[in-house]
Amino acid sequence: MKKRSMSGERAASRLPRLATVLVLSASALVSAAGPVQAAPAMDPLPADIPGYQAALDLVKSADVRDAVCRFLSVPVPQGDEVGAPQQIPDKADPCEGVPAFTVNDPLALNEITPDFVAGTALPVPAQAVRLSHLVSALNAPVNGRNATVMLAPTEGGGWHLAAVRDGDGDAVYAGKAAVGTLVFTEPQIRGWYQLRLTTVEPLNDQARQGLAGRPSVSLSEYQKLVKARYADKLPGSEYDSAGMSSGYGTAGKAEEAPSSTPMLVGGSSAALALAGGAFALRRRRRDTGS
Repeated sequence: MKKRSMSGERAASRLPRLATVLVLSASALVSAAGPVQAAPAMDPLPADIPGYQAALDLVKSADVRDAVCRFLSVPVPQGDEVGAPQQIPDKADPCEGVPAFTVNDPLALNEITPDFVAGTALPVPAQAVRLSHLVSALNAPVNGRNATVMLAPTEGGGWHLAAVRDGDGDAVYAGKAAVGTLVFTEPQIRGWYQLRLTTVEPLNDQARQGLAGRPSVSLSEYQKLVKARYADKLPGSEYDSAGMSSGYGTAGKAEEAPSSTPMLVGGSSAALALAGGAFALRRRRRDTGS
């Protein structure tokens, strides 16, 4: 068996003390994943991802596996169940009764930077796009349901478990990147794009709508589009100060929870957060498009 690196052990050991929730809301512009910014985006090779070995060790760890099992043990609420807390089964072994699964290797999840949105960054890849999270989907559905593990950066340059969510869409799009290209997301509209040198191409319906149906635009033109959409919603703006649960920030404040249990987020039409031993609903619009 491969020996875990010390950095991987330190990252995994943080799991029991986590109280961070990653909110993925179609009405929110802030990604609340903690106070740390990740590195500028690069080619999607493990060698280019800071702390990749620690991230790999973490997603293969027993702690992350148990978190996924706890997540899968409670079905996504439907109909009248939406909004009602659901108790987590109290099992000594969280994976008891859950079919065997494997968590795939982490992939880079890139997003546009606040400075690029504000128009203060140059329209070049190194300033326009940053690595914000790593995502790892399951190798196959478990009882017809897939899930994605999301990692966020730590102050020490490592990674910690930020969320587990239903589906594998983020990992599918992140996996479309190739050497010489970047795949990134515009979180507010759930748009996914591919960047070839300085040409932006849409990968899903939301991105095509974001480009007004055009098959591609230059990075400088795309900057004008996102600036028009979000520049008045940046931190410190009247929109942000009014508490509109929006604003395009670097990394929002992590929500505090009364439990030391890792936060879990998921759902195709709802986001779920695990806190205090029960699931609490966070609504989000259903992802559409391909």
